[in-house]
Amino acid sequence: MLQLYPTSLLVLVPYGVLVVPMALLNGNPELWFIVKLLLLALAGTVVIELATARWLGKRSDWQSGLARANAGYPHLYLLARATTIVSIIADLIGGLAGRGSIFAQVSGEVNVSPAVVLTSLFSGWRYLAFVLLLASLLGGQARRLGVLWWTTALLATQVVLVLMTAFSSPLISYLSFILGVGAICGVIRPRLVVVAAVALFMAWPTLYSARNDVRTEGGVKVSEEVTAAERIRFDLQLTRASAYDVPAAVDHPGLPGIVRYGLLPRALDAERPPLTTGTRINEYLGGSSHSAYNFLTLGTVYFLEGPWGVVLFYGGWALVVVLLLRTGGTPGPVRLSLFGFAVAGPLIWTRTYPENVVGFLQHTVAALPILLVLFLLRPRERSAPSGSRVAADRFDT
Repeated sequence: MLQLYPTSLLVLVPYGVLVVPMALLNGNPELWFIVKLLLLALAGTVVIELATARWLGKRSDWQSGLARANAGYPHLYLLARATTIVSIIADLIGGLAGRGSIFAQVSGEVNVSPAVVLTSLFSGWRYLAFVLLLASLLGGQARRLGVLWWTTALLATQVVLVLMTAFSSPLISYLSFILGVGAICGVIRPRLVVVAAVALFMAWPTLYSARNDVRTEGGVKVSEEVTAAERIRFDLQLTRASAYDVPAAVDHPGLPGIVRYGLLPRALDAERPPLTTGTRINEYLGGSSHSAYNFLTLGTVYFLEGPWGVVLFYGGWALVVVLLLRTGGTPGPVRLSLFGFAVAGPLIWTRTYPENVVGFLQHTVAALPILLVLFLLRPRERSAPSGSRVAADRFDT
């Protein structure tokens, strides 16, 4: 199922594990609205995945194919660890410089300090690092415990960034990314997704309290009425979109704007205004310009583009995923990296559209030096290394 319907499951699982259960437990009267949006998204993804199912070949060969496709790259594990270290350092420096913080959002000013501009070029490397670690494991160059250690370091960095930026959603998005990519590549068992969701529920009150303390100390007003439990009512966040006519008249970048923001680094286009779709949505809903709001990725696409926009958006990204995973043989580290960027951007359930599409392009551009090295080092003949541990080395409970 994970290999035949990857995009469909990336869309469905977060709602099945987090959103729909909360709607049922709390008696959300707009449950049918959530189901309707899911059906619209799945109408786009399932059609594409079924139409291209014959490209997959024998599903039983998927894991051995991944081993062959990722074997033979010289120093792949070394490159993965170097990317991880650079990513961690850049994220921490960017956090210290105020990149992506709630304080920058409240001030409304664009931080163009050299540290912020430089570290923003490596913002997508946290995703690239995990994919390269995964490819190293699949190709037999890395051991499970080593990859687990480096992955823990990446996650721990995101926890630290929560305390620096007072934003928790990037941590949830990054954890979702790791679980999604790891499960589809056969390294993380599906039951671990449920375990991680339970662990997140247990840890959330502490994380929420710490985040609010950072905001208060920084002079940002925090509502005492919103509890930790109410903050994870993602079903309410999504179903709020049901009260409005769609597509809503909210200004957001079209295709030219997405290309401009996605392909041109801010260092080369310093005069452009920041992307503020979440802020514009919040103003449309009657809020202030110092806060942002979205309806999760699914609801935001519906809100801005209408029902057919949901079908086309998810159908289009399902086609991208199919091309990356099923054409030209089993994917090696280059195509796996691009697949990772698709999961981290448009297909993460918590993101704001169209910033998530811009993010996919930005991450791809930022990763070009590493992708070029991988392309030059690609083996002419791919074969699984002797004694490959791919089948046994899985992240398990």
